[in-house]
Amino acid sequence: MLYVVSTPIGNLKDITFRAIEVLRDVDFIVCEDTRVTSILLKHYEISKELVSLNAFSERFKIDKVIERLSNGENCSIVSDAGTPGISDPGARLISACIKIGIGVSSVPGVSAVITALSISGLPTDSFVYYGFLPIKKGRQKKLQAIRDETRTVIIYESVHRIEKLIKEFSELFPERTIVICRELTKKFEEIWRGKASDLFNSLSEKTIKGEFVVLIAPQDWIED
Repeated sequence: MLYVVSTPIGNLKDITFRAIEVLRDVDFIVCEDTRVTSILLKHYEISKELVSLNAFSERFKIDKVIERLSNGENCSIVSDAGTPGISDPGARLISACIKIGIGVSSVPGVSAVITALSISGLPTDSFVYYGFLPIKKGRQKKLQAIRDETRTVIIYESVHRIEKLIKEFSELFPERTIVICRELTKKFEEIWRGKASDLFNSLSEKTIKGEFVVLIAPQDWIED
């Protein structure tokens, strides 16, 4: 059995009792970065074999993980933060297991996408997740799609490109409401809400560090 285990996105207390139980019971754990996962396991006094699976190693390591599962072992897959398979390499392992009939079970928990949406104040009845936008090729096409979107849009952005992204938004739809979530559940969590143009103009006064989830209001949404 492959257990898809959600882990905290910041605060180590944001983990379920079942997740801790499963992590203790499996034979090994597949993770993105062993250093990151080791911090969580040490916090909960869990000692387990870790197998790294990232964008550079997944092609040849997936076969090894599948072989061990086929031989009767159980394993968990975790991401560095949140729910595996969402903008990380775990999706391919999950797909490979399903194709050959290995059981896949979810141990649900935190997801930065849903966490940000729940506190955004934007419409939640219909939304779309774009992940990370392309850096170059296809970026303008995605930005145009966001501009015309009639659902709440959720994207991830790195600290290195957040200023560029908000500048692009301020030029494309300056009056559109956007919400920027920085360091969710962590000590320095901040939520910035406002018009795209206003937020861009105030960025110089803000702390541009950490991890970001950005939400964009639907095209025709009017705040009550």
